[in-house]
Amino acid sequence: MQLSSTIATWYRENARDLPWRRLGFSPWGVLVSEIMLQQTPVARVIPRLEQWLARWPTPDALAADSPAEAVRAWDRLGYPRRALNLHAAATAIAERHGGEVPADVDALLALPGIGDYTARAVACFAFGMRVPVVDVNTRRVIARAVHGRGEAGPARTRSDLADMEALLPDDSDAAHDVNAGAMELGQTVCTARSPRCDACPIAELCAWRANGYPAYDGPRAPRQARFEGSDRQVRGIIMRALRGSEMPVTHDAVATLWPDAVQRERALAGLVTDGLAVGDPERGYQLPGG
Repeated sequence: MQLSSTIATWYRENARDLPWRRLGFSPWGVLVSEIMLQQTPVARVIPRLEQWLARWPTPDALAADSPAEAVRAWDRLGYPRRALNLHAAATAIAERHGGEVPADVDALLALPGIGDYTARAVACFAFGMRVPVVDVNTRRVIARAVHGRGEAGPARTRSDLADMEALLPDDSDAAHDVNAGAMELGQTVCTARSPRCDACPIAELCAWRANGYPAYDGPRAPRQARFEGSDRQVRGIIMRALRGSEMPVTHDAVATLWPDAVQRERALAGLVTDGLAVGDPERGYQLPGG
């Protein structure tokens, strides 16, 4: 367990001061932060998180407001479906759990829009439960330090969780620090492109380093398509127009937002299918529940 204890000690001494790590930060705040942090950098999340919690400090407060307001407040964090997921989760928490975020992983997984990572992260970081938590940074640290591979490759949930479980101490507080420390290490030191091995607390324990940093030749995780010119960009442009209007946006107005009609209509249809927009060409389009 030397690897685990070294990571935990390093984390306690070097962890960044982030809002969701501060004493007294609410489980609801942790849940909101975890969903916001999915595919969005920390620096962009912090101000939006603070605004969100000032407006909706509890699940009940968000559940009492409309999904349209949640999407509008999400602004340009990206992947706005997450705002609908948060609203749906808040509604379920209000209805099923008396407005209190549940601590149990299975109860968290039963909430709409909450996946395995988020459920485990909330259980661990909000409630101190001893459960393995694995994100892309954790997987990279384990791949290098434990398995001697330069990259983690595609996600394999069962084996990834087993790898992390094997590193967790029995004590729940220490397990928390190992979970958080592995993420922090991967985020700030054991980075994907330029790992700072000279500053790494587990360099002497790292199998990849001991093996001479062999090149990775295994399967690779799929890369995200470029944003410029993508359907994601078009969806974002249409969503910006819907967020900025209290009235339905006419189909003619939507037609001015992007020159490629086929791509524009495909993006608009996708927003309707995903529940992020409601309406039709005759009535125009608006945010759900607006």
